[in-house]
Amino acid sequence: MGQGSRPAFGVAKPLKGGAQEKAPPPPASGNPGSAPIPGGGDQFPPLPGGDGAAAPQNLREDAMTRLADRANAVHDSQSEQGGFEASIHKIKEQVLPRLLERVDPEAAATLTKDELSEEFRPIIMEVLAELKITFNRREQFALEKVLIDELLGFGPLEELLNDPDVSDIMVNGPNQTYIEKKGKLQLAPTKFRDEQHLFQIAQRIVNQVGRRVDQTTPLADARLKDGSRVNVIVPPLSLRGTAISIRKFSEKPITIDMLKDFGSMSEKMATALKIAGACRMNVVISGGTGSGKTTMLNALSKMIDPGERVLTIEDAAELRLQQPHWLPLETRPPNLEGQGAITIGDLVKNALRMRPDRIILGEIRGAECFDLLAAMNTGHDGSMCTLHANSPRECLGRMENMILMGDIKIPKEAISRQIAESVDLIVQVKRLRDGSRRTTNITEVIGMEGDVIVTQELFKFEYLDETDDGKILGEFRASGLRPYTLEKARQFGFDQAYLEACL
Repeated sequence: MGQGSRPAFGVAKPLKGGAQEKAPPPPASGNPGSAPIPGGGDQFPPLPGGDGAAAPQNLREDAMTRLADRANAVHDSQSEQGGFEASIHKIKEQVLPRLLERVDPEAAATLTKDELSEEFRPIIMEVLAELKITFNRREQFALEKVLIDELLGFGPLEELLNDPDVSDIMVNGPNQTYIEKKGKLQLAPTKFRDEQHLFQIAQRIVNQVGRRVDQTTPLADARLKDGSRVNVIVPPLSLRGTAISIRKFSEKPITIDMLKDFGSMSEKMATALKIAGACRMNVVISGGTGSGKTTMLNALSKMIDPGERVLTIEDAAELRLQQPHWLPLETRPPNLEGQGAITIGDLVKNALRMRPDRIILGEIRGAECFDLLAAMNTGHDGSMCTLHANSPRECLGRMENMILMGDIKIPKEAISRQIAESVDLIVQVKRLRDGSRRTTNITEVIGMEGDVIVTQELFKFEYLDETDDGKILGEFRASGLRPYTLEKARQFGFDQAYLEACL
């Protein structure tokens, strides 16, 4: 066959029927590839959007425009309070010192907020008359609330803590506060009087749980009464002033059905997870920061039999288990002399002597992983934990590394075997870039093949597309494989339901 009779690259089609297929005509110039072939053949179809060349050019221009917009954007990083709030806070600064002269702080601390409001009302009116300030009813109520929050609560943070739509509060010094609403960060109109004011509120938060924060111990983990997790870091470590990070938790307990309704998982995935919780499977919940690991653990705990004794072990107690027989344990940091620290590993060893049915670790970060695996293998089936990892395979690797971080002198193959024999399911959760949280994988740990841990994927979230407003579209797919953990489900009478959910 001559040079001119060869088909152009990208036009040749896969053989389907042998002799019936005709070779495409050669390009007119006789030089293969010199002229573009309309359509590009079946193997290299054109990109959507008209002719094959215009679409990529438009896409590229759009991407470059967005990059230029981001590079040239000017951001205002200081929060500004509105007119009404600003005026109330300005008057609060004048009223508060005079109010404190007339009130016994110790007596005020024994009253509830409602009782304090009743006591304060005439005193506030008296102070306002002295300052020759006239207020209407609305302004007076707003001033009362701000003053009581200042004396009994957490000052400017109270309003954000009471907002059910706010899931995260991040205070970066007295003049800048960010909040997360529906998965998106935004600047909040919350300001503190000065660094001293913010530091006092940070101390009030950590003192509630018997911890301290100052220049000698500039880091502190704490929790609020509703279980919200708090981290405080103060100067000299924080260069902008005291920084407070609060991860809020819903007052209403989240269930697996609620997660399914939010679009976090499919109906079949929800059924499989309910059965995993009820059948005492050992579950590891893996995911990045803020992906919903603790929420998933709380939801799974709903499926634990009410007759089982459950112990939870955490650095700062934030789990809110939905069980009657639940005992939370919390670690203790060292004192000023560096003595008296109680670690998660110490608590796990002690928990084994407390006759638990299940042991649940809020998060594993180090050598305590080995103690948990030992518990899973010593009659505490149904134990659960969370850890930071981006995929089920990476989760297993992190567990191996965490055990190797300790002083345990055993070969890596023995560690892998211990993990493979202890863990039944890995549930992977992710926060996608549109702010939504999805359960992206449910993976079984089957066993060992050589020195490799073998896994089997039961469910997976497949990314499909994105809407114009940036919302990610996808679907949850079952792999259709027979679950290896079916035997555990059979012992509890859920084998048929579990099989139907996975197929």
